Amino acid sequence: MSSLADKGLQISKNALFNVFLNRAARLLGRPFKAVLMLNEVADKLADQKSKKNKFAQLIDVMLTVVRMLRSYISGSYRQIETGTILSGLAVLLYTLSPIDLVPDFIPVLGFLDDLSLMSWFVGKFQGEITRFREWEATSATTELPSAEPAPAALSQSAVAELGHS
Repeated sequence: MSSLADKGLQISKNALFNVFLNRAARLLGRPFKAVLMLNEVADKLADQKSKKNKFAQLIDVMLTVVRMLRSYISGSYRQIETGTILSGLAVLLYTLSPIDLVPDFIPVLGFLDDLSLMSWFVGKFQGEITRFREWEATSATTELPSAEPAPAALSQSAVAELGHS
């Protein structure tokens, strides 16, 4: 039986995931929409939390990924490859999408493919996540623990995006 990360790797090679990679690339040019999407993902992941089993630990790491992407989009953290950002956004878009390989309305199984893809991402980009956590612990000027962005944290480009959404 293959591991969650192996299943996630299979999903990442699926043509459907390429759709999410393309959406992620477009989303990077729209900071306000990206922040809104990250808020939705944080809400969805928070709903899935339970005791510290391996799934809850994975969700905690993905919440770190949400913070990492927010920091990248705000411009405060740029010590990361663009490919990692695109993959992270694509994984989170997949997580939000009701249309994926196993629809989310199917109990347990519906979230298992999301967890598999998250597991693949965490395994592949563990170094980037660790570097971000170190940066966050020592250099981050503001914490983003909640799913709601602070109004002052929105850049002028994000506010300008309102008119183009």
